[in-house]
Parts: sequence; structure tokens; C-alpha cells
Amino acid sequence: MADIFYPIAKFRFRLSWDKQKISKEEEIGFTEVSGLDYQIDPIEYRDGIDPGLSKRKMAGMRKFSNVTLKRGNFKGLRDFYDWIDGTGGSAAADRNSVRKRGEYRRTVTITLLDEASVEIVSWTLTNAFPIKVQFTDMKADANEVAIDTLELAHEGLTVEYL
Repeated sequence: MADIFYPIAKFRFRLSWDKQKISKEEEIGFTEVSGLDYQIDPIEYRDGIDPGLSKRKMAGMRKFSNVTLKRGNFKGLRDFYDWIDGTGGSAAADRNSVRKRGEYRRTVTITLLDEASVEIVSWTLTNAFPIKVQFTDMKADANEVAIDTLELAHEGLTVEYL
């Protein structure tokens, strides 16, 4: 009987970034990652002596979507919040400096794992930095986990099939 191949489930993944100050035992988990896509804008061109009655299309610049990360809010793991704040753990006055805030760009890697924790695909964001933070809403009669959202802008997305 032939082998049957199933698509990889998307519920097991890992996220890491350079300059990460947390240990493997304290690894930050995320409940959702979205926005792993990009598109290439076409360039249309036609000159006056072109015999064709339509424009030529050429590949133009790539445009990357922002990546959204969601995670449960819990005590500890300051690196996540220090990155959002732009302080890197330093004094609050430093966060207002454009030069200091430029130092917090990171390489972020999202890796999809199979059921046996084997790495299948990884997406790497180049020069990622937080552009939007949304802390959880609060509701007295809710029976839910507090979820924070972090939106990242980046300058490049590469995909590697492992």
C-alpha cells in the first residue's frame, strides 16, 4: 500500500528573535501568528511605437505585510515588553531617542513544527520592529484569557523548507 501524506497541522510552532535574553525554559509562546505574506507590485509600461495594443508587465518592488503576534498576558518575561517599549531594559529617557529606537530592530524567525517537534518550514523576518501594541481588553463577566497583540513591520521575508 502506498504511503499516505497528510498536510502539516499549523498548531505547533515556535518563535524566536535575535538578542533574545530568555532561556529555553522560559521560552515565550504565542497563540497566533498572522501576516506571513508578501506581494510583488507589477510595473506596466508601453511606449508610443510599441506595435502591441496592451502594456507590458514587469516585476516591480516587493511589498511585505505586517506580521501580527498574539499571546496570553502573564507575569514575567520582560524582554517581550522591553522590546515593545523600545527601552531594551534601559532608562525610560532613552526610548525617546530616534537613534536608540533604531537599535531595536531584530531578526524574527517563525518555525512550523510537525507532531514530533521536527522543524518543517521557517519564515525569517529581516529588521523587524514593533509598530502597534494592543493590550487586552477587560471585562468583569468574561471567562477568557487576557491576550496581548503585537504588530511587527519588517523589511524582508524569506522562507526555508527544512
